[in-house]
Amino acid sequence: MTPRVRIQTGDFDLGAEVAALRAGDTGVGAVVGFVGTVRDRNGAGPADISVLELEHYPGMTERSIEAMIDAAFQRFDIRGARVVHRVGPMRPAEQIVLVVVSSAHRGQAFQACEFLMDYLKTQAPFWKKETTPAGARWVDARVADDAAARRWGLDVSNA
Repeated sequence: MTPRVRIQTGDFDLGAEVAALRAGDTGVGAVVGFVGTVRDRNGAGPADISVLELEHYPGMTERSIEAMIDAAFQRFDIRGARVVHRVGPMRPAEQIVLVVVSSAHRGQAFQACEFLMDYLKTQAPFWKKETTPAGARWVDARVADDAAARRWGLDVSNA
């Protein structure tokens, strides 16, 4: 069985991940995915980010995301879910995260995917550092991300 959560330094293949999620499940009527990529700017400022580096706590991060996938199964009528998240240094335009969910129907898959992504942005134990011409800086949580997570009833207080 393919793991539901992977934290890795290397890139991922969207097609291969979707195929693995759907493998052998003829009850799947919808697959919804989200791929996040590294931006070259934070907000409306100039395009000055050359590297985004993510750190995490091995073991704790995977357990935390597994628990949220379990919560997604309790909240939504889904058949499968997987999260692949990269760590280490990445450059603009590189893929950073994949959330993909399968369900019999699209509505549940869309909601579960959004729920998992909102969780990842606010609760998963990742730390981001941006490198710019002015030097490196740790990235603070955003108020907008906290607001998105609150609508699911997630307890957030990051920003």
